[in-house]
Amino acid sequence: MLIALRYYWVVAKGYRLRPWKSPYIQWRLETFFGDEADDLGPVQFFSLMWRERARMERFLKWVGERKSAHRS
Repeated sequence: MLIALRYYWVVAKGYRLRPWKSPYIQWRLETFFGDEADDLGPVQFFSLMWRERARMERFLKWVGERKSAHRS
């Protein structure tokens, strides 16, 4: 959970209360999910995050591993 919060804090800078408007998060979601993630509003954003929470958890685990490997 800490990895997820840390990642979110970094990537949502300037958009922390409205992550669906963040250009970086939009780009990342479009890369990850394709056309399904194009032009999301708040309801669609949270619906997608809830539905794909297992995939996002694996992605965040991978981010944590990469960060740990980078430090070593």
